[in-house]
Amino acid sequence: MPETPAEWKGWEEKRIQEEIISKQGISIRRRPPTGPPTHACGPFDFKLQNEGNTPRNILEEIVWNTEREVTEMKEKTPLGALHKALPAVDPPRDFIGALKARKAETGLPGLIAEVKKASPSKGVIQPDFDPVRIARGYERGGAACLSGSFENLKAIREAGVQCPLLCKEFIIDAWQLYYARIKGADAVLLIAAVLPDQDLLYMTKITKALKMAALVEVHNAVEMDRVLRLPGIQMIGINNRNLENFEVDITNTESLLQGVRSGIIREKEILVVAESGLSTPDDIALVQNAGVSAVLVGESLVKQDDPAAGIASLFGKDVSRAAQKNETIFV
Repeated sequence: MPETPAEWKGWEEKRIQEEIISKQGISIRRRPPTGPPTHACGPFDFKLQNEGNTPRNILEEIVWNTEREVTEMKEKTPLGALHKALPAVDPPRDFIGALKARKAETGLPGLIAEVKKASPSKGVIQPDFDPVRIARGYERGGAACLSGSFENLKAIREAGVQCPLLCKEFIIDAWQLYYARIKGADAVLLIAAVLPDQDLLYMTKITKALKMAALVEVHNAVEMDRVLRLPGIQMIGINNRNLENFEVDITNTESLLQGVRSGIIREKEILVVAESGLSTPDDIALVQNAGVSAVLVGESLVKQDDPAAGIASLFGKDVSRAAQKNETIFV
């Protein structure tokens, strides 16, 4: 049992975290107060490596590293500085509106095309990575919205790309929401496997105050039911990738949209986004028939030398705005 006040505080925080994990099905733990194991530097400072302070998988390690990075970033740029910078930032674009508009124009799910060089599961995907070139190709090819990291979003927005932008970082602190807005984000990703209900509610309120959208990501039935019970959710992303072993099953989207859930989603007018494992027109058809209005696609597009051609291949037809305009004129 703990003996010092500091030990008691750490033990209590750990107990509370474990209770939340148990009740809400949180599968990605936050970094414990004791931190990761360190080298021996004396009998009182030495920390034993154990299950409690060792990341269980790659994503958990990423989240723990993110917490350290955010702490450093907040010290360099306090929240007050971000507030002062907000008035100079262009107003946010309508992320959800853009997805709905593209679906109405093409009859297919609106596309959120991801701009990234690598992924936690596959490593480097695009060695010749140029975020602006890729973003312009996506926009030309008919993407409704784009997603990327803080720095990629800044470069894309400064290059004049008009698509609304999703900040696809691991958000674990409200400070990051303001930082994302400063970088040009119009929406942020909130992961239910990482954030308990209280954090999801708090952060969705902040995104609305900043006039941004929140894509709340779920991976399984427990997370989906949690999120559907929360008020004010406008957009849910169903990730088909298992967080622990990275295996992908696109029928996950289909299974999570069956039964009473589909009725709740219609009643609340929630826009559903399918994520991961989508690379062919048949994949798109499967999730569209399941009830999604948008798809988030990264790997199968970003590895293409011609991003616009990759989008046409994904949907089985040219969904560019130029193509839609020509079809309208022809009719």
